[in-house]
Amino acid sequence: MDFDPLLLSRIQFGFVVSFHILFPAFTIGLSAYIALLEVLHMITRNDVWGRLSRFWIKIFGVSFGMGVVSGIVMSYQFGMNWSRFSEKTGNVLGPLLTYEVLTAFFLEATFLGILLLGRRRVSQGMFTIAAITVALGTLASSFWILAANSWMHTPAGYEILPDGSFAVTDWWAAIFNPSFPYRLTHMVTAAMLTTGFCVMAVSAWKLRRGEAVVESRTMMSMTLWLLLILAPAQVVIGDLHGLNTLEHQPSKLAAIEGHFETNRDGEAMGLSLLGWPDMDAGEIRWNLEIPYAGSILLTHSLTGEVAGLDQVAREDWPTVPYVYFGFRLMVGIGLLMVFMALAGNLLRLRRGGPWGAGWYLALSQWCLPIGFVAILAGWVVTEHGRQPWVVYGLMRTADAVTPSLSGGDVVFSFALFIAAYAVIFPAGIWFIRKLIVKGPPTELEPAGPGPTIGMKQPAARAAHGADAPETGT
Repeated sequence: MDFDPLLLSRIQFGFVVSFHILFPAFTIGLSAYIALLEVLHMITRNDVWGRLSRFWIKIFGVSFGMGVVSGIVMSYQFGMNWSRFSEKTGNVLGPLLTYEVLTAFFLEATFLGILLLGRRRVSQGMFTIAAITVALGTLASSFWILAANSWMHTPAGYEILPDGSFAVTDWWAAIFNPSFPYRLTHMVTAAMLTTGFCVMAVSAWKLRRGEAVVESRTMMSMTLWLLLILAPAQVVIGDLHGLNTLEHQPSKLAAIEGHFETNRDGEAMGLSLLGWPDMDAGEIRWNLEIPYAGSILLTHSLTGEVAGLDQVAREDWPTVPYVYFGFRLMVGIGLLMVFMALAGNLLRLRRGGPWGAGWYLALSQWCLPIGFVAILAGWVVTEHGRQPWVVYGLMRTADAVTPSLSGGDVVFSFALFIAAYAVIFPAGIWFIRKLIVKGPPTELEPAGPGPTIGMKQPAARAAHGADAPETGT
């Protein structure tokens, strides 16, 4: 049986990156949360913040390790399956990924050791600095990875050499390419929201079981304030990102909207809410749409013209159903996030607050995975929407695969990846669940040499909530 190495390589890459992207996204938000907890612990000398930080640091360590493992596999894939891509774009992407290692990964790895093992060995101030540095390292990693990926979507600051490879002519333009600011902001905000809903789900689960009540109420209160800001902001950021996509990747935007035919001569473009994109017929079947809304959102006029897929050669179309439904799933989850943020904060006005509303706690618990699902849906929209290009408009995905690669080679490596992931990731998830079930510690060991801040308090006082932070509860 003959296997298509290009198709299998794409499936394998999608499988690996789908696992990998979840862990960096989670650790970006979680490292920032831990840094905030340590700052509050140092300033207020309140033990609750320290106990919460210690609880989430353990989960962060496991998640970080799983992200590293899956990231290493990603690197191997570029050499095994995508050697032509590596050869042609290495002058651009090689340095960007190297900067990520030098400025982010080494920084994270160095101070992560202090964060995981150094609470009793360094002062509280040094420990807090380590937490902040790890958080900055995860953000720096996001910066360089998104710069490299955004360049593939909106290449800038380059020239094409006689051998067909790319070379940088302007590093500033290459790094800060047209889509980079929007994609970086959108992804970092998504990561923060993902972590926020994980923290809220854990706190809701603990509250429903009557465990770690003080710590869980504190976590939920903090998270609700964060979600109240970030969930609506993400809607605005997403809209700005969409306008940028309309300008620089019109075929992707047309696929997102299921817009097959350009509206002309004063015709309005409707906004398709749901339907079935039929690529053969070039239309949305059973389309439920809002008249004029597409033109208003994308051009800010009632009859603004928006280029459809009819302006693009048929062989250059993305796979419309993937992009169309992925976008609607992402937007639907975004609206659910806004609802949860507004409802939770409005419940503060009633007696008992959100932690006394059983329905809200149950819904919060079930919302644990929605951030991860939204990120995966967004990745499908972004990457499938770029197809059939690996470097948009310049290099096709079919031209990026390793020329000597056979289908059997990919089947063999893919089977190894699946076998390894089937052991590593369930084990990691099981261990994280075990840490969550155990919950935050009841006492916090003192800091190491230097002024000790946050010495353990009497258990009875903690049990009655005397050390609960002021979080607006």
